[in-house]
Amino acid sequence: MDCRIRDLDVYTDVRGEGVPVVMVHGMGVDHRVMTGCMEPVFEARDEAWKRIYFDLPGMGRTGGPDWIRCSDDMVDVILQLVDQLSPGEQFRLVGESYGGYLPQGIVHQRPDDVSGMLLIGPLVEPDDDKRDLPDGISFRSLELEESLEGEDDWFFDLFVTDQIERTWIRFRDEMLAGFGAGDDVFQRRIREDPDAYALSYAVGDLAQPFRGPSLIVTGRQDQLVGYRDPWSILESYPRCTFAVLDMAGHAMQIERDRLFGALVHEWLDRLLDGGCGSVCAIGRKEP
Repeated sequence: MDCRIRDLDVYTDVRGEGVPVVMVHGMGVDHRVMTGCMEPVFEARDEAWKRIYFDLPGMGRTGGPDWIRCSDDMVDVILQLVDQLSPGEQFRLVGESYGGYLPQGIVHQRPDDVSGMLLIGPLVEPDDDKRDLPDGISFRSLELEESLEGEDDWFFDLFVTDQIERTWIRFRDEMLAGFGAGDDVFQRRIREDPDAYALSYAVGDLAQPFRGPSLIVTGRQDQLVGYRDPWSILESYPRCTFAVLDMAGHAMQIERDRLFGALVHEWLDRLLDGGCGSVCAIGRKEP
């Protein structure tokens, strides 16, 4: 389905009914990055969750109009989308990479409308030259590399250790599939202009700490956004669990999917019970 915002048709994939959860993917990919890692978690639970997946402007099946010029405009589009699909309701935010940067802007603008947030390898420092990145390690599977015949070296940059056919298939279906589907000129207009790529305010500089249950998941070997910059915003989120997954790069939700899933389940449990009492068994389907 599409949601109309001005002259823009935003491709939207809404699944289920109930508590709204807004999923924001990263730069250059599309909503499949989010369905791939989040749907297995929600499908294993009994509660009613309204999962709102969509393609950001200029990506996937959503066009890139001239009036969207910067990340501030991206945040405005997301808020208009949510207001259409869940008017007057509080919502939860989930974002990955650049899609983890924009939700920080939403919390900055409308904190009372957000009741919880999950950030997956979030961008915090938009300036590439200022990011605090860890020393890189990479283990290349020569067998897999030869079988791909140079199809995409980017796979080996994202996946630090788990370079096997299973992760390649998920990379192909959830990430690579979105590349080439969007408007490359639109994306470069924002990505390559530092003033357009950065929000006009510091994301960690909130008027009040955000007290909704939160989770930030990072990769210890993430060479794109790192883990130390996300740590710098932690004091703004006093109800936040912060996880650094070893032997994981920027795609830790695929590379360490079982641990990632357990962390997301715990975050959803905290959303349901307010963080009190036992959180391990709430909401799970019986095996």
